[in-house]
Amino acid sequence: MKFSRKFISLQLLAAISLVTFQTGQAFSEDAKATQPQPKATAKTEAPAKTATTAKTTPTDPVAKVNGTVITRGELDRATKVMAGQSRMGQQPSPPTKEVEDAVLNQLISAELLYQAGAKLKVADLDKLVADKLAQGKTKFANDADYENALKSSDLTPKTLEELIRKDTVINNLIVKEIFPKVSVSDADAKKFYDDNKDKFKRGDQIRASHILCKVDPQATAEEKKKAREKAEGLLKQIKAGKDFAELARTNSDCPSKEQGGDLNFFGKGQMVPAFEAAAFALKPGEVSDVVETQFGYHIIKVTDKKGAGEAKFDEVKPRILDYLKNEKVQKAINDYITQLKGKAKIEKMAL
Repeated sequence: MKFSRKFISLQLLAAISLVTFQTGQAFSEDAKATQPQPKATAKTEAPAKTATTAKTTPTDPVAKVNGTVITRGELDRATKVMAGQSRMGQQPSPPTKEVEDAVLNQLISAELLYQAGAKLKVADLDKLVADKLAQGKTKFANDADYENALKSSDLTPKTLEELIRKDTVINNLIVKEIFPKVSVSDADAKKFYDDNKDKFKRGDQIRASHILCKVDPQATAEEKKKAREKAEGLLKQIKAGKDFAELARTNSDCPSKEQGGDLNFFGKGQMVPAFEAAAFALKPGEVSDVVETQFGYHIIKVTDKKGAGEAKFDEVKPRILDYLKNEKVQKAINDYITQLKGKAKIEKMAL
């Protein structure tokens, strides 16, 4: 059972989608791209009314929140991000008026949260923003890739900085004003576990570590050859008795190197096929030959195996507690926004 943390408003998705665009070097996260995408339905439906942007410019106001303008450009960017995330692998279509209305409501909520958060002190805000910008930029191979990602998200460096600043202020508000008021007990977690036993059934799982010699998708034949030679050299050192975890820490191109290459437990369907096939063919303690995937060349070591069964409560309790708290926090955020709206002056222009 997988849980996720989502407290960020749609206004900030453009920034987050850019900053995290290439954080997927963590192998288990990259593997999600191999999952089948939703198929288009054959059901015929009446076409939804599309939104119109005729005779508008990016600076035109679409709403005002306590006097602060939300522009057509901001709305278009947020709508584009949402459409991109909800239509993975499908052809984009013009946004409907209903979609734009929903996105605009999210932008208004985000602005209300930001205005409330701006009243609280954020220690070292400028440094936090600068650090997040720098961290995001390191996820790209070069400046050109970074600039292309900005362009594809309809962002400028200044706009990205502003969005990250808002993101930081809103998160500070949530941490200080909302998180402390939310609690979940072990009893709540146990009840959720008992009421949802079917969600905690699992197939065979293995725990593995790996060393990745990364290869860029646009790499030349010579670059691929060098990466493979590096992997083969590391494999020789492992066979000669060198410590796998230490070699991973000093040579792997995956963020898991910080844990000695450890990917923790995973089941079938969570990794790309070539990696999965090689890993599940190993016994605990065994090391694979060099395995090629779209990410480069891997050396895999299986460290443990679990048979199919039902996850024990103690194993999943931390995730259940996190999930339940996330749900309560989201509800608390929605309630908080409702209170802010009751005190705010909100104007919407015709879309």
